[in-house]
Amino acid sequence: MAESIRTFWKGYLRLALVAIPVRLVAAQRAEAKPRFHQIDRKSKQRIRYIKVSAGDKKIANEDIVMGYEVEPGNYVLLEKDELDAVRLETRHSIELTEFVDASDIDPIYFERPYYILPDGEVAEEGYAVIHDALRKARKVGVGQLTLRGRENLVALYAGGAGLVLDTLRYDSEIRDADEVFASLGRQKPRADMLEMAKQLIDSRSQPFDPASFKNHYAEALRDLVKRKMASGGAVPVESEAAPGAKVIDFMEALKRSLSPADGASKPAAPKPKRKPAVKPARTKGAKPAPKRKAG
Repeated sequence: MAESIRTFWKGYLRLALVAIPVRLVAAQRAEAKPRFHQIDRKSKQRIRYIKVSAGDKKIANEDIVMGYEVEPGNYVLLEKDELDAVRLETRHSIELTEFVDASDIDPIYFERPYYILPDGEVAEEGYAVIHDALRKARKVGVGQLTLRGRENLVALYAGGAGLVLDTLRYDSEIRDADEVFASLGRQKPRADMLEMAKQLIDSRSQPFDPASFKNHYAEALRDLVKRKMASGGAVPVESEAAPGAKVIDFMEALKRSLSPADGASKPAAPKPKRKPAVKPARTKGAKPAPKRKAG
C-alpha cells in the first residue's frame, strides 16, 4: 500500500514576477526513527503532559501567553494576536532571492530536507521550468520561508524529477570553527603515517550509496517488539479521543521578470559584490565542501 504523504504547508514559490502554487511534504519517513510513548504500568493509560504553574496549579490554554525574556527573570508578555500581527511575507511564499553553486554551502548549514510539489495541474508547467533551469545551471536557489512560526533560511535545488528544499542554519547559529579548534596542537604528522592514512582512504573510496547503510538500532528494536508480541506482550492502551491555486500566465510573468513592460519599475542596478548569504564554516585548511548531487 502506498505511503500516505501529508501536506503541511501550502503557498507560492516566487521567482521575480513568477508565482507558482506549491505544497511542502516531509522528505523523511515517519517510521525512520523509533517513537515511544510513556504508559502507566498499572492502569495501562497513556501519560499526558499537563501545563501547570510553579505552584502545581493546572492552567487553561486561554490563560497562557508567550513570554520573551529580556533579562534574567523579567519577561515581556505577548498575546497570540500580537504575534500574528507580526507580518512576514515568507509565511505564504518561498521567494528565491539569489542563486549559488552547491559547493558554496558548507554541509554544516544543512538542517532538514523537504520535497516541494506543484499544487494543482496549472502549476506543473512553471514547476517543471524552474526544476530544469536549476538542474541545467547546476545552481541552488536561496531564500526564506516561515515554518511553525520561525523564519528559515532555505536552499532549493533540483533533486531527481522534482524540487528539494533544505532548511539551513543561519550563520549566527554556527560556532566559529577556528575558535572551537583553537586549543588543538599544531604538531605536523609524520610523513609515513600520513601516507598510510591516505592509502587506507584510497582503498576504501567508492561512490556513496546510502542504501548500503542500515539503522541497526531500529531493526533490533523491531525484532524485540515482534518477540514481545509473539509472547503476548501487546496490551490495549486507553487513548483520547490552504488557499486555492491561482491561474497564472507563467510565460508572461517570466517575460516581465526579464524585461519589465512600460510603466513597470525598472530592474534594480547590480548589487556590489558582498559576502554570500550562506558562507562556509571557517575551518582552516578545510577543502571545499563536495557538491550536492543535483537531478
